[in-house]
Amino acid sequence: MYWIFLSAGRYRRALGWLAPSLLLASVQAFGAEGLTFNQALQLALRQSPELRAESARVEAAQQAEGPADALPDPTLILGLDNVPVDGADRYSLSSDFMTMQRIGVTQRFPNRSKRTARAEGARQQIGLTEATKEATRLAVLRQTAQAWIELHTLDRQLVLLEELIAENRLFDKAVRARLSSGQGKAIDSVAPRQEAVTLLDRRDALLARQRQAKARLIRWLGEAGRQSPAGQAPDFAINAEQLLNSLHKHPELEIASRQASVAQANADEARAAKKPDWALTLAYMNREEFSDMAMLQVNVDLPLFSRSRQGPRIASAEAEWQALESRAEAVRRELEAMLQSDLAEYERQERTLARQRERLVPLAKEKVGLARAAWRGGDGSLADLVRARSEWLDAKLKEIDLSGQYDQQAAALHFTYDHHGMVGEEQDNEH
Repeated sequence: MYWIFLSAGRYRRALGWLAPSLLLASVQAFGAEGLTFNQALQLALRQSPELRAESARVEAAQQAEGPADALPDPTLILGLDNVPVDGADRYSLSSDFMTMQRIGVTQRFPNRSKRTARAEGARQQIGLTEATKEATRLAVLRQTAQAWIELHTLDRQLVLLEELIAENRLFDKAVRARLSSGQGKAIDSVAPRQEAVTLLDRRDALLARQRQAKARLIRWLGEAGRQSPAGQAPDFAINAEQLLNSLHKHPELEIASRQASVAQANADEARAAKKPDWALTLAYMNREEFSDMAMLQVNVDLPLFSRSRQGPRIASAEAEWQALESRAEAVRRELEAMLQSDLAEYERQERTLARQRERLVPLAKEKVGLARAAWRGGDGSLADLVRARSEWLDAKLKEIDLSGQYDQQAAALHFTYDHHGMVGEEQDNEH
């Protein structure tokens, strides 16, 4: 920050002595009460209702795996056989030797291919829910990271504006002192007040954006999102070649692949329906005044009409499988195109930020110095100085904004395509 209107040397010395102390105190308070980037991510992972929902779905799929290839429950048989319904012995359970009271059990045995396909489908369903959970985790991290960076960027811009508002008061005093000493023109007294109004308008706009950004952070963190960001934004090391090489591990691609595998298992089960299932029945028959009997019975399905029954189901399941296989390839191509586009935007932002930081901001600052020197020497107007100050403010605010956009794009790349070694675990990515 430059100080351009401290006319007395003692003021400069006093402020130079106070500034480090004030800065240290403010940083300590900020760090004590604020929320760091990693803390925000950890809170998001712990508190996200989306992640809790996906964890429950994973648990449900895991619980369903065991029974997937289990035998069906046995069927209890209770019955009466050969009960006379007319004549002198009608409805008697003991008069006719053929009348029996039956108790037994039937166990169905689906064919092995069908049970194997069901087990495979259950395993693939677990993989699908786990991939969906990972994709959700990345989305939560990405949204939280971008919301934190946006809020951090706006806080930096507001700090700069507050400094300029305070400096504007000194500017106004310096102009008034200059007029009191007989230098300058009366119209010059208006310029600092006009600048003050402009600064306040810009601060109000930033405060509104800050409130909106905080609402987005609260969406992911709950009440913890009301804290101010503390520390610095993360410095992600984006490696384009590494991201391209690891694209095949992307959770969205894993989801598409698992969906196709589930459909393949369904198709295998449909094909297995052409093979007969069988059932075994054991029964004991009691006769009141005659010897008891036992019964062993085997039932075998006869898929004789597979062309009109099993055939259409097989065709439907195979078509669904082929559709999901094609969709997986479409997802892969879409992800590759998105990654190339995101990398191009990231590299553009990197170059734009470098030009703003290394060329435009220094040039704007140089222009302020020249305008100030000209005004003090009587060769320039106060309007030129105010305009130069406004241009410097625009350049500096744009630099901060570009820096925030660049950090958000880096976070998007990291949490979309590079999901190994995440922030929010043990490592610290802050600088």
